[in-house]
Amino acid sequence: MFQKNPVYPVIWHKDSVSLIDQTRLPYEYSYVEIHRSEDMAQAIKTMIVRGAPAIGVAAAYGMYLGAREIKTGDRHEFLNRLEQVAQMLRETRPTAVNLFWAISRMLKTAYESIGTIDEIKNTLLETAQAINAEDLQTCHKIGDNGLKALPETPEKLTLLTHCNAGALATAGYGTALGIVRSAWREGRLEKLFADETRPRFQGAKLTTWECVQEGIPVTLITDSMAAHCMKQNLIHAVVVGADRIAANGDAANKIGTYSLALIAKAHNVPFFVAAPLSTVDFSVANGNEIPIEERNPAEIYQIGETILAPQGVDYYNPAFDVTPAELIAAIITEEGVFAPADLKKYQNKQMA
Repeated sequence: MFQKNPVYPVIWHKDSVSLIDQTRLPYEYSYVEIHRSEDMAQAIKTMIVRGAPAIGVAAAYGMYLGAREIKTGDRHEFLNRLEQVAQMLRETRPTAVNLFWAISRMLKTAYESIGTIDEIKNTLLETAQAINAEDLQTCHKIGDNGLKALPETPEKLTLLTHCNAGALATAGYGTALGIVRSAWREGRLEKLFADETRPRFQGAKLTTWECVQEGIPVTLITDSMAAHCMKQNLIHAVVVGADRIAANGDAANKIGTYSLALIAKAHNVPFFVAAPLSTVDFSVANGNEIPIEERNPAEIYQIGETILAPQGVDYYNPAFDVTPAELIAAIITEEGVFAPADLKKYQNKQMA
């Protein structure tokens, strides 16, 4: 019934990183082997690996791969070149704060490590593996904490999610979808509604794929059907992930999340954000300061080889939007469930 075949999108294997190629799902379940830091940067940029926590894990391994490529015995030169690797990885996805968090942790490890260059490299690999293991544990905690936050009635709930905040977006198990998994495990889930999530269809391609693998009942809807479903009392709660959360609780997530939160508010449906504390960026006061990535307009006008729009049309393709804190019922982390206004109480935990 539950998690017979766990999904792990980022795996260290022998001397390389194995990534599930998420651009090929659900039609093909295959892995890409990453041996170089430049290839990891490209994999993050092209969304072979995606989802803020998974990007963080991948970037940590990318930092190690970059360190491994540096051939010098001089500590100062080694650290300078590692900074260049860090900058290359930072430029891949500007909104996902876990990327920057993981890179900063790897750099801190390098600067604080003693011993030879080879010993520093070994410590960097151990740190990347620790980030990987910690994220998996974090997701399980988020899932169980979220289960406690869900409405008490009815006994079996119908939940709605947007994009993919599942095992594929993390080290495994998921954040928002981790809550769904925990609810299914405990017999509290009737079914999951999944938004298709235009323009890249992460909900249609990835969230539904994960659910089908584990036998979790899932119903796919278009993004524009959420209001109708809530009006028909088909949704008891909304659970989504986040790519960056500001200090005041404003949350950036895949485009379409903000409108979903507005719809939930209009229908008195609780709207939950699930994310690890590493997704909270305390250097950003509010959502207005969160950089919003704009992606290739081909994501809008083209599906496969099929062109959907006429020539001469202009395009605007922001990858994320920001949901104001006042629309969020609670933020669910590995440390518990709390109101957005209480985030700053956890700043010391995140920085530890």
